[in-house]
Formats: sequence, C-alpha cells, structure tokens
Amino acid sequence: MAELKDIRLIALDLDDTTLCSDGSLADKTREAIEAAIRAGVEVVIASGRAFNSLPRAVAEICGIRYAITSNGAAVAKNPGGERIVSFTLHPDTVQDILGLFGNEPLECFIDGQAYCDARYMRDPLRFGCSAAYLEYVKTTRLPVDDMPGFMRENAQRLDSVDVLCASSGHRAELWEAALRLKNAYITSSSPRLIEIAAAEAGKGASLRRLCELLSVPAQCVAAFGNGDNDADMLSFAGLGVAMENATEACIAASDAVCASNDEHGVAQMIYKILGDMEQQ
Repeated sequence: MAELKDIRLIALDLDDTTLCSDGSLADKTREAIEAAIRAGVEVVIASGRAFNSLPRAVAEICGIRYAITSNGAAVAKNPGGERIVSFTLHPDTVQDILGLFGNEPLECFIDGQAYCDARYMRDPLRFGCSAAYLEYVKTTRLPVDDMPGFMRENAQRLDSVDVLCASSGHRAELWEAALRLKNAYITSSSPRLIEIAAAEAGKGASLRRLCELLSVPAQCVAAFGNGDNDADMLSFAGLGVAMENATEACIAASDAVCASNDEHGVAQMIYKILGDMEQQ
C-alpha cells in the first residue's frame, strides 16, 4: 500500500462515493477536494457517467483538469470535454449487443452525451431508477424512440451502452448473456445496470493511461470507489480506497475502507492524506 505522504493524484468515483446518496456534493467534501488541489494534488473525476452528465458541483471545481468518463471509454480535459483518450465499441460488438438486448430498454453514450430509450425517459422509476436520481435522468438524457435503429446508425461512434434491468432476477439472466460478448468490457455500477464498453476501456485502464501522460507512478495514486466498476481502478492505484457502502468486489480490490459516502468518507481520507503530506 502506498504511503499517504507520496500521493500525487486522487481519482474519484462520483455516485455513492464522492456524492451523497441524494446526488449532492457535501460542502465538507468539496472543501477537502479544493484543499487537495491547493496542496498540488491532481484530482481526477472517474465516473461511469458521460461527460455532459457530470454534476456541475464537481466538474466546476477550479483545478480539476481531467475526467475519466463512460467507465473509461474516454479521458477528457475539464472543462470543455476535449478527449485525450477515446475508445468506441466495435460496430460488430454493437450488432451483437442489439442481437442480445435489442428488446430491452437501453442507454448509449456518444461523444459525451447520454441517449436513452424513450420508455425509460417517460417512467424511469419503472426501470429501477431511484427517486433521488429521477431529476438527473430527466435532465441529462435525450430520449430516442427507436434505440436499436439509432444505435445502428451510430454504430461507429458509441462510447458505451447500458442495459437497464428492472428486477434482480432478470438482471442475472441478462448478465450471463452479456458475458458472451466478444471484444467488450462488461461491468456494473448499480444493481439496475449492465454497462458495456470497448475491451480497452475500464476506469483502471484509462487511469493508467492518464498517469502515464502525467508521469505519475501508480504508487503515488489514490483512487476512491464503491462499485464493481471501480474495482480495477482501486487495484491499479497505490492506495485503493473503498467506501463503507461499497460492493464486495470493490472492497476486495481495495487497500483500505473509509466511512460511507453519506458520512463524507472521501473528505475524511483526503484530510488524512494531506495531514501526512504536511508532516514531510
């Protein structure tokens, strides 16, 4: 495990990690992020969200220069969204996804914008969306009546695809089907989602690429997360920190567990890192 005093870059998952369960950014967490940036630490967003869906409360913090989005399908400059790393699904994989899930409600991300099945937009709660994220879905997605047709038209531009699962039993069946896909990275940030991106994607893989560009060794990286889609990122980082509310897979990949997102665990750990840096 990395020494806290050596941390030069902090990668932050957002939902249920940096953000509270209601989707808000607590003042204490924002202040900790700002303190880390003032101390010279590179703070990087690492989210399953599309770039245009990132919460302004985080993305507009002065000094956050990069965002890993769409589960590592892209690394973009912040603000602005200019991509420095980008992986799109192979068109053959898109056809395979439609063959398996064409009748399911789907989301897809293109160039940082999220599009969703119009059925989902009309009634997100029916498809497992929590009430806390209802406004988020309504304000960040563009509805599409014919999602399979839309995906075929944009088969060479898709960053990632989400399969929306209303029930756990149906999700288990769909997950087994997703594992049959070739040239794809399969993960999940939520019990209601199966998330599919190019094989080269993943938060861990794209964090590694960004660190290479910034000349930051893995041993000097701290990464925070709560979901299965954060596990590879926590494994890569010298200090992988799982939230108390994290999944089993995420905790298994971590070096340490901090307090939950609603108890501001990210802020507490950032201040521990900064405290060790000040003692050098």
